[in-house]
Amino acid sequence: MPQHPAAPEDFPGLVEAYRQATQAVIDLGHSCSDADFDRPTAAPGWTVKDQVSHVVGLESWMRSGSQPRVEVPDYPHVRNELGRFTEVAVEQRRRVRGDKVVAELETVLAQRMDDLTGGPDATEPVDSTRVVRTPLGDRPLIDALRIRTLDIWTHEQDIRQALGRPGDLDSGGAAVFVDVLFSVFPRLVARDAAVPPGNVVILEVTGPVKGRAGVWVEQSDDGLPRGIPLFSGVAHDGDPDDVFTTITASTDAVTRRAAGRGTVDDIHWTAQGDEHVARRVLENLVFVS
Repeated sequence: MPQHPAAPEDFPGLVEAYRQATQAVIDLGHSCSDADFDRPTAAPGWTVKDQVSHVVGLESWMRSGSQPRVEVPDYPHVRNELGRFTEVAVEQRRRVRGDKVVAELETVLAQRMDDLTGGPDATEPVDSTRVVRTPLGDRPLIDALRIRTLDIWTHEQDIRQALGRPGDLDSGGAAVFVDVLFSVFPRLVARDAAVPPGNVVILEVTGPVKGRAGVWVEQSDDGLPRGIPLFSGVAHDGDPDDVFTTITASTDAVTRRAAGRGTVDDIHWTAQGDEHVARRVLENLVFVS
């Protein structure tokens, strides 16, 4: 089943998905009271305002490459250097009013859109293949923007969940998230979940973004399980003894789990086939933090 709606593949489509997700964070922020900004979210240690601070801080760094000198305490949720890096922007704005942080994000989004489109007077398209900085290392601009869109949409959903205002589950950001999840699903099943050879695992996402990803697990030359994507148009040799397991869940449930928000038992899902394999896959579905 082709994914629907499909994730944007061209650079202008990806820029628009990025803009929509970031604007959604801004719009949600404008609707927040002081009490709303203080609400805890599913991201450990972060409030609604902290989520906005993270987005504005990282987008500012993407433009300038400079980080303020801020002492980050040893919070329990800061577990590695990347976590400490992203915490800097949150700590810097810890005593700033939420509405001021939202206004800052509005300014930064306008600047980023000029960077990504060339501005209103642009005569040539932006080179989407040029290499830019990201927290995970240098990447081509189009790949970096895909990562940023996925990340910002994830934090938009964190804010929506905390405020009780669901939405944008059929947006470009949602489609990007599901598309990236499907692309890494073979590794998650075979290596992270260590599902043994002889198993076929299918993930059925029921919507609003709909799609299906499948993995046939075989033993590779190094003796480790290897995931072969199904539904890719490439034929593979199966085995009549292969065990099939299908996991079915909504876009919200799958993306929350893949973002590491809550446990397997916090989402609704069903399985046909080997429920032990299904749970093992869901427990190891996290690829965003």
